[in-house]
Amino acid sequence: MNIPPIKKITEQSLTEAADLIRRGELVAFPTETVYGLAANACSDEAVAKIFAAKGRPTFNPLIVHVTNVGEAQTHTVFNDSADKLAAMFWPGALSFVLPKQSKSNVSALVTAGLDTMAIRNPAHPAALALLKEVQTPIAAPSANRSGCLSPTTAKHVAEHFGSSISLVLDGGECGVGVESTILDLSSKTPVLLRPGGVTVEEIEPVIGPLSQRPVSKILAPGMLENHYAPKTPIRINAYNCSSNEAVLAYGSQPLTGGKFMENLSPEEDLIEAAGNLFRMLHILDKRNCSQIAVMPIPNEGLGLAINDRLKRASTQT
Repeated sequence: MNIPPIKKITEQSLTEAADLIRRGELVAFPTETVYGLAANACSDEAVAKIFAAKGRPTFNPLIVHVTNVGEAQTHTVFNDSADKLAAMFWPGALSFVLPKQSKSNVSALVTAGLDTMAIRNPAHPAALALLKEVQTPIAAPSANRSGCLSPTTAKHVAEHFGSSISLVLDGGECGVGVESTILDLSSKTPVLLRPGGVTVEEIEPVIGPLSQRPVSKILAPGMLENHYAPKTPIRINAYNCSSNEAVLAYGSQPLTGGKFMENLSPEEDLIEAAGNLFRMLHILDKRNCSQIAVMPIPNEGLGLAINDRLKRASTQT
């Protein structure tokens, strides 16, 4: 398979990337969470290329990335909760689902025809520089094939795509390592749709309790039952392992006896574990093992996002 060109972040490569996006092409770029696959959010044809390249179902909405709150308010209807959260966490790893402004020119393909839109102001300097250079909202799901492991390096992106994308901007390894948190703020009670880089413990002091009730309607990315999966089957909450399994460990006493082992955080640091999650799953997925046995992760802070990804990755279709 041909791989797309990979270029380090420079003023020249950002200008080239912005020009490609304006012309309707696809470009992968780094964010603080994972690498995104960017297209002009206001072009039906460009957005359609995202779904084709990823093999993504068109009922699964995309997140729109913008430069600031003002631009977000051009395309979505903010409310008190959105105002407070944006003031506290934007730019950052937090996405809102809000009513779509009637005057917004964002493609209906981005929102899967819904009257709501998922929107985010990313914090990564290269992502912000690209948005300012393009001067249009960018639709940007994770830069991987649909349902597969999310990419946290440019190399991961190149492994997923051939000539279907035009350029990969290499900004090194992503710092957060899991996708943004997504909140549905379109109704009276804020609902956690996807845990991610901003924790529930950080959000609730700002706007009060979040509902974590299951939502049947697909309002945002990351809500499919089977998602973020390596080719190798995953077994979660493992307290033992076999000789042909790889171990994804956590803590100072990793399981022994497996074929290979990667440790998310020997010091039991959930921030470090989140940053390592997809990178280590990519490594273990190439080790030719029968399964990946994942040790228990505390279900608090960023552990909620880690366990969400692992649960979806372990769900077999």
